Amino acid sequence: MVSESEISVRGHGVHTAYLELTNALQDRNDCDVVVNQFLKPVKTDITHIHTIGLPSLLKLVFGSSKKVISAHVVPASLVGSIAGAHIWLPVAKAYMKFFYRRGDKVLAVSKMVAKILEHDLGINRDKITVLYNTIDTSNYHTTPSDKKAAREKLGIKTKEFVVVGNGQIQPRKRFDSFVNITKPLPDIQFIWLGGIPFKNVGADYKRMQSLIDNVPTNLKVTGVIELDQVKAYLQSADVFVLPAEQENHPMAVIEAAAVGLPIVLRDIPEYDDTFMQDTLRCNNDKAFIDAIKMLRQDKKLYENYQKASQSIARRFDSKTGASQLVKIYKELLV
Repeated sequence: MVSESEISVRGHGVHTAYLELTNALQDRNDCDVVVNQFLKPVKTDITHIHTIGLPSLLKLVFGSSKKVISAHVVPASLVGSIAGAHIWLPVAKAYMKFFYRRGDKVLAVSKMVAKILEHDLGINRDKITVLYNTIDTSNYHTTPSDKKAAREKLGIKTKEFVVVGNGQIQPRKRFDSFVNITKPLPDIQFIWLGGIPFKNVGADYKRMQSLIDNVPTNLKVTGVIELDQVKAYLQSADVFVLPAEQENHPMAVIEAAAVGLPIVLRDIPEYDDTFMQDTLRCNNDKAFIDAIKMLRQDKKLYENYQKASQSIARRFDSKTGASQLVKIYKELLV
């Protein structure tokens, strides 16, 4: 298993996806896992790559093992994430073509990504398999006592209504929308889990930092935090909101669903084959505000979307993902 997130920046979904899948494979008795041996050759049957930087490229090009690549990143992921992406996007696209084409199997994290790999990057359809990101959902199961303990730990009042968002603060995540949502709802506590891990390299860094520096009093921004802290904040919350306008298959949504939070998302096509009708989907800031109000006021609606989140958690549990992945590995070795 290869992911440069172990030796660079961690506060993003690719690192979480890699960790969850690695842990799930290590829990099985039908495969042995060697993790992130960048500096020396390792004799394995499969090299599974999650990132596309130089250390990963070296693992991709050298060695006799079969190469499996998880396509967490496509060209559209860079726009609104990295500064100047629109300028060097053609170069990045050419590099992704080169990188992904060298894989014996390319794992798309959604059907939308699979289409991009085939039609935009020219990857042979026979090489592409959809394997959704998964997590160990049992690790996020939350009881009322867990929620109470999380609130005590984080200093959140018992009766406070809490809305949480999660992700890197960058234009495509629409943190600006999250800020706008908080303003007409001053009696609700909003919390954004995440920051700008790539600092000045991040897209529109100055504007994003200005948004953080001037958030309303009912919005807390945690900055980049570790996964155990993310879990505590999710357990303390009542609703999860992600207004991102471009996503592939966000781990943050699965984590929130596993906790049992109703999920409110922007209505974008990337979610059509993953979260489907199990979330409230909104087209603009007003719709997000209305959705939060409805979930707060309508107990029956709230419970229905809690049940819908349980359905998401069942579909994207890491034990299921690991079983599918081992099958893919074995088929490559026949």
